[in-house]
Amino acid sequence: MKIKTWLLVSYFVVMVLPVMAGYLLFLFIQGYHDELKIQEHIETVEEITTLKALLVDPELYEFNSDWGKMKQNIDKNQAVTVLNKDGIVMYASHSSVTSTFQKYGKKQLYEGLYELEQGYRSYTYRQPVFMKDKLIGFFEIQIPREQWVEGVTNRALLVGVGLCIIFIVIYTLVVLFVNKKIVRPLKKLINDIKRFAAGESIHERKTKKDEMGELTAHFYVMSRQINKARKIAKQEQQAKEYLVASVSHDLKTPLTSIKAYAESLVFEKDIHVKEQKEYLHIIMEKTDFLKAMLDDLLTYTMLRSSEKQLELALVDGEEFFDMLTSDFETLCKQKGIDLHVSLQVKGKYKVDPNQMIRVMDNLVSNAISHTATYGNIWLGVVSWDLPDWTYSFVRQNVDWKGQGEEGVFILIQNEGKGIDEAVLPHVFEPFYQHNPARSKQEFQRNGLGLSIAKQVIEEHGGWIHIFSQKNVGTCVVCMLPQTLER
Repeated sequence: MKIKTWLLVSYFVVMVLPVMAGYLLFLFIQGYHDELKIQEHIETVEEITTLKALLVDPELYEFNSDWGKMKQNIDKNQAVTVLNKDGIVMYASHSSVTSTFQKYGKKQLYEGLYELEQGYRSYTYRQPVFMKDKLIGFFEIQIPREQWVEGVTNRALLVGVGLCIIFIVIYTLVVLFVNKKIVRPLKKLINDIKRFAAGESIHERKTKKDEMGELTAHFYVMSRQINKARKIAKQEQQAKEYLVASVSHDLKTPLTSIKAYAESLVFEKDIHVKEQKEYLHIIMEKTDFLKAMLDDLLTYTMLRSSEKQLELALVDGEEFFDMLTSDFETLCKQKGIDLHVSLQVKGKYKVDPNQMIRVMDNLVSNAISHTATYGNIWLGVVSWDLPDWTYSFVRQNVDWKGQGEEGVFILIQNEGKGIDEAVLPHVFEPFYQHNPARSKQEFQRNGLGLSIAKQVIEEHGGWIHIFSQKNVGTCVVCMLPQTLER
């Protein structure tokens, strides 16, 4: 049950309880009154009748009357008052009722004559006394209701004690409830917040379906999100540090070579013209390498920036991918590699042409660098079945139907030594190379090609996987979703 519901119920009970107690007391007293009413009335009438027989004596209403006989017949709990015709008290058996020579007013004297008035503590009866049709005085009798008062007092005390007990029970239950539902969970939550703020791990407890449980559950969700963000930020910081270190390392070698050859050209005077040309050629190669690395680094940084978006354009699939797979035959012939191209594309696609060209250049260059002379490279862009030349281990792991989603598969497959199975999960990491010597013959020329390819393909809403088998070859498979525009 919700805390709000519990509190509202407890407040309602506390507010209604006095009303219920008053009503219960009323019913209690009313039942007691009905029970004693007849018996008490009969006994009171008998007592008044007995006293009336004494009080109608005319001699009692004369000054200096003898009250001895009267005192002997009046019970100590009964109150008798004798008044003359003018309302002056001549005798009072009970000092708490009235005092001698006190005078009653006319209204008080004549109101309620011959009526038995029922009060809370006593019955009152007043009657005039005549002698030969002449008014000589009045008498007033008060019979105490001791049994009634005692019974009502006991019942009121019983109801009051019961009400106090119920109040104490309700108060105790509310205190226990508040402590259990609010105070203890709040203290635990505060401790968790302090530990989380201090960077300590927190143990997630089972939460209940109330407000405190929801608050705690939201805190746990928030803490998981913050921890995830912290972990990502830490990984990104480590990646940045590693990236800076790797770039510094990769820039140092060609820069050292450029500097060495440039110094030779400047300070050595006996260098042959042929050697000078060789030095200049090497400087140009190293400069091109540096430019390519800086271009890749700029692209990699741009793709990781949330502010930079791809410049997508709607293209015809067959025309665009035919252009994308062309112009690689010359590069392959320079190394004596046979290139095989398959193109079976339908539909239209939204792509960033420049970035897709960069991806294709990186992947094909990578395949060429890992293919021996007189080897084979296959390029395929297909919208339905995979080409026949696709390796069997690729067919077994690729859902070429796109799991029901229309799209296009881009395949770059080459013969070669293949990639170790332990290395495959890391090939898309920037600057990852399993050779400690960081040989540039591993995967790509500068360590960013596959990372860039992965980011570009995923930005297009597709995916990229690499499959390899030792001493057989490697195949990179990219999938791009088709744009559903007619």
